[in-house]
Amino acid sequence: MKRVAVLEYGMGNVRSMFNALEKLAAAPTLTADADKLSGFDAIVLPGVGAFGQGMENLRARGLDAAIVDCAKAGMPILGVCLGMQMLLETSTEFGAHEGLGLVPGGVEKLAPASARLPHIGWNTVLEPHPGRWPGTPLRAYAGEEVYFIHSFAAVPANAQHVLAEAEYDGVRFCAAIGRENIVGMQFHPEKSRAGGLSLLGAFLEL
Repeated sequence: MKRVAVLEYGMGNVRSMFNALEKLAAAPTLTADADKLSGFDAIVLPGVGAFGQGMENLRARGLDAAIVDCAKAGMPILGVCLGMQMLLETSTEFGAHEGLGLVPGGVEKLAPASARLPHIGWNTVLEPHPGRWPGTPLRAYAGEEVYFIHSFAAVPANAQHVLAEAEYDGVRFCAAIGRENIVGMQFHPEKSRAGGLSLLGAFLEL
């Protein structure tokens, strides 16, 4: 049974992620204890809100350095929504902010032609690069709908780190990223029905 640290740092409801992992027969633990992260098999960094506040909260708990250390040691790390964005180097949300730097690139505001922000609701996930995700679960899931809520999106510096995209009002954006043991999903797999659970399950197999 995989021991999974679900990070609780004051940004969004983590209970739905906790429950989803339990359904997958994992052993999740809600924690903000940076000193204990190395004792887990995987880390999930969820979150909803502003990038700058999220990073401030991680730093206040020492979680930023602990996440980076675990990632360098090869531990699987999953970032979801805001958590995915903080895996990158920078963000322009309400100013300039530094992220965890685990995936080269930044986070920029979506620029839809007419639709309002945030982008909320169900949208189709597209996989432009088949086979990049280990086990290709996104290829199997391409064309299905997942649940989004965001106004900013990741812009990886290396296109090879883009696992999937989606489109909102004619604007194509990065929906999932991956680099070695690091995975990020802009959408919420824990709220995306059985398909979302299958993607979480694929992460647990890393």
